[in-house]
Amino acid sequence: MMSRQRIPWIDVAKGFGIFLVVYGHNFPVTEKYIYSFHMPLFFMIAGFFHPENMDWRHIKKRFKALVVPYFLWAGMLFLFWWLVGRKFGDSAAHHLSVKKNFIGIFYGQGGMEYMDWGIPMWFLLAIFNTFIFFGLVRKIRHKSWQFAVLIMLIVLGFMLPRIYPVKYPWSLDVALVALVFYAFGYYIYPYLLQLDRKRTLTGIIILGLLHYGLFYFNDKVDMYRSQYGNVVWFIFNGIVGSLFYLLLFKYVKNISFLNYLGRHTIPVLAMQLRAMTAIKLFLAVVLGYTVFRFSEWEKFFYAIVQIILMIPVIYLIDKYFPVLNGKYKKT
Repeated sequence: MMSRQRIPWIDVAKGFGIFLVVYGHNFPVTEKYIYSFHMPLFFMIAGFFHPENMDWRHIKKRFKALVVPYFLWAGMLFLFWWLVGRKFGDSAAHHLSVKKNFIGIFYGQGGMEYMDWGIPMWFLLAIFNTFIFFGLVRKIRHKSWQFAVLIMLIVLGFMLPRIYPVKYPWSLDVALVALVFYAFGYYIYPYLLQLDRKRTLTGIIILGLLHYGLFYFNDKVDMYRSQYGNVVWFIFNGIVGSLFYLLLFKYVKNISFLNYLGRHTIPVLAMQLRAMTAIKLFLAVVLGYTVFRFSEWEKFFYAIVQIILMIPVIYLIDKYFPVLNGKYKKT
């Protein structure tokens, strides 16, 4: 049985992915490119570590790692939004409902109307659902039936928002779509580990050419909003782009800063927008900004500043509140 322990280059890939999440939320010109693969990358990596036979121990462990920190962060983010955030900017302009945003904590979807306090947090609930769905599929005894049911669930995920276009709780439809990347990650992981440096480099070159040459054929995708453009291109770009960066970081082996981010994706996911709030407050109070229209280099620069601002808080989380990163002190 293949070991599924954490490996440095995988954390580096996660760190790169979470930086793209932060940068992508600053609406850069590269937004379409980033969105073509960065969420599939996370689902694929999660598939690497799916247990061979899911049982209640695994479900409890994944619940504590994803759902518990989600609700802790959601509670804090909502409280900040209720007391401060809703009174400024777009939140104030849209006169958003406190009741609906409170419901959004438990519903885990609904866009600005229900999750203005922290839309990026949707991912934690979605990936937990994908874990459950794939684990149930794996319970099917015959491999051919496993494959058939997996395909049907993925197709259902794409069809649900077309047949009945509502925001599904805990992003259930997105979790079904994500099975394509999660399952691919589960099955490809042993082969990635076995690749030598020569074949890894060859894969980087081939996948890089495909990735950069073909991603623009699709429209901009947004998994949170169930916007996939052409489904075939979406799946292709998601897999090829994710594999390209996984092989690239496998070849490089380690980048300490990205490795650090990759081990703290949940706090970064939760705090990124509040870090931008702090930046805008500084720009308004100290430098007199009244309009926040950033140039492309400023969007990238402020993404780095956002990360830097979060590091002291992450340090405190590691030391005193590891549950906020889905970790628990050993007793």
